[in-house]
Amino acid sequence: MTRIAAVLVRRHMAQAAPSGVDPREFLEAVAEDTYEMVAGLDLVTPVLITSVPGLDEIVWPGTEVITIQDDEPLKAVLGRLKADQAAVISGDAPDMPPLLVGKLFRELGRAEIAICPAENGGAVAMACALPAPAWADPDLDDENVVTTLRAQAPGSRRVATTPGWHRLRTRDDVGRLDPGLEGWDNTRALIRAR
Repeated sequence: MTRIAAVLVRRHMAQAAPSGVDPREFLEAVAEDTYEMVAGLDLVTPVLITSVPGLDEIVWPGTEVITIQDDEPLKAVLGRLKADQAAVISGDAPDMPPLLVGKLFRELGRAEIAICPAENGGAVAMACALPAPAWADPDLDDENVVTTLRAQAPGSRRVATTPGWHRLRTRDDVGRLDPGLEGWDNTRALIRAR
């Protein structure tokens, strides 16, 4: 079974840059930290999906980079992935524990789609078998993504959830980063430098 763990980076993620931090540098730092977490996972192939030019510099050599439009729906993005299963992780979760990605894949044993909910609505990540279920039109930024997907599903049990996490969507969200957690080195260095 082939599995992809894809980091999804869109331009709007730069708007969460704290005061005094360059938005582009912030976007690159959080995206690289999220990618590094994914690239360190066993038994998955890392992929970068982005609408931001130049981000291919943050990935390891040989990593597939898929260029998308900012408004390209996740359903269309999933259709471009080549694997048996895929997890898509929002690029603004630099301190996400890798264990949560593993839990998404595990939930696919009992559901067609698994969601890692985000604090304050939406999702940090989702996983599904490929091709994605025809009934599903997922959106990680939909504040009620679990409710929306369960309403789309032929049965509510087709959508599972895992423990949630947080995303960096506003300037205040940077305060959610836990200095005691390992990882997120690029984001940590950038924030400390300001």
